This record gives sequence, C-alpha cells and structure tokens, in this order.
Amino acid sequence: MGFLDHLEELRWRFIRAGIAFVVAAIVTAFFSDFLVNQILIKPLKESGPNIHLQNLVPYGQISLYLQVIVFAAFVLTFPVLVWQIWEFVEPGLHETEKAASRFIIFFISICFFSGIAFGYFVFLPISLKFFAGFGSDLIVNNIAVQDYISFFMGTLLTTGLVFELPFVSYVLSKIGLLTPAFMRFYRRHAVVTLIVIAALVTPSTDMVTQAVIAIPMILLYEISIYISAGVQKKRNKKLMQESAA
Repeated sequence: MGFLDHLEELRWRFIRAGIAFVVAAIVTAFFSDFLVNQILIKPLKESGPNIHLQNLVPYGQISLYLQVIVFAAFVLTFPVLVWQIWEFVEPGLHETEKAASRFIIFFISICFFSGIAFGYFVFLPISLKFFAGFGSDLIVNNIAVQDYISFFMGTLLTTGLVFELPFVSYVLSKIGLLTPAFMRFYRRHAVVTLIVIAALVTPSTDMVTQAVIAIPMILLYEISIYISAGVQKKRNKKLMQESAA
C-alpha cells in the first residue's frame, strides 16, 4: 500500500470509531440524568455537607450534560478505538504478534478501566473529603460546576492513563528499549519516586491515605517487571531457535 492508501485506511478506521462513539453518545444521552446525579455528583454529596455545586452561567447545565455524555461515550468506546488502531497497525506485524491482538486489546482496555475505577472509587472520594473538611466551618465551599467536572474528568483520565504502565512496559520491552534488569536495578528509585508522587497528588497528609494511592502504583511497577521479563524470555528463546537453525 502507498502512503495515500494508508491515510485512506486510517481515515476509515477513525470513521468507524467515530460511528461507535456517536452510537454510544446517543445511548448515554438517554441515561444522562442518571450519569449526572448518580455518577458525577454522588461522590461530591458523599464528601460532606460543607461542599455544594453551583451554576454560574445560563448555559452551564447544558454544557455539563454535554460534557458528561461525551466523556461517558469516550470511556465506553475506548476499546473500539484501540481495536481500530490495532487493526491499522496489525498488517505490519509478524504472525506471532498478530495472534496476540485480541489479548493486547483486552489488556489495554482492562488497564484503562481499572484506572478509571481506581480514580472514581478511591482517589476521587479521598480528595473530595479532604477538600470538604479543610478550612473554616464558617466558609461554605460553593464549587462552580465547570470546575468540578474538569477536576472529575481530569482525575479519571489521569488514573486511566497511569494504569497503562504495564502496557507501556510491554511495548518498550518488545522493541528492546526496556529490560527487566533495568527495572529491577532502579526499583528502589522508582518506589521512592512513586511515594513522592503519591504525596504530591494526595491532598491529605495522612500516611494511610498516601499509601492507598502509592501501593497500586508500586504494584503496577512490579507487574511491569514481570511483563518485561516475559517479553525478554520469549525474545531470547526465539533468538536461540534462530541460531540453532
């Protein structure tokens, strides 16, 4: 295929992903009230009585609903987007790599959804409860709805991407830029760095709260070491077979 043919195929891949996104957006629009009241606002309500949402512009709630629909549709169609990108890349891979396509799509999706779940059920409640309980009781925390949804989506997208660390390790190990020996050698440095990151992103100074954030990231690093080791083992086995032949 020529360069223009590749561009045409990529365009159709994105069109298919876009169609899936539109369908998901239509579906989520029917459940928009549930998504806003029971998914978006619920963590804020449970954080405490001293924190409230307020709309500051006439079109604020319309914008809120549209953002919720778009965000929910993106999360739902994330595996479809990954699948279309993989289908575009797949023809240039070896047969053994093609056989792993379903596993990789599943693996990327599970990592992303696990990160979303961690952000929603762990990181977001901890942050909101700290914000609600900090400061003077004489000051009411009225949060602009646009600021809240930006914080909400930013948190979930960040944790979703952070949980892709095992997949990134797989890709870097596959192309030879990362080895398990390298990751084991810098394990202590990585653990200290992750603890510092947890302390920075966690608003609370409570050690237990910081540990709740740091431990999953450390576990992701350890999982990444095993993934890198598995990739290297397969590569070494292949090289031995080729040299023997």
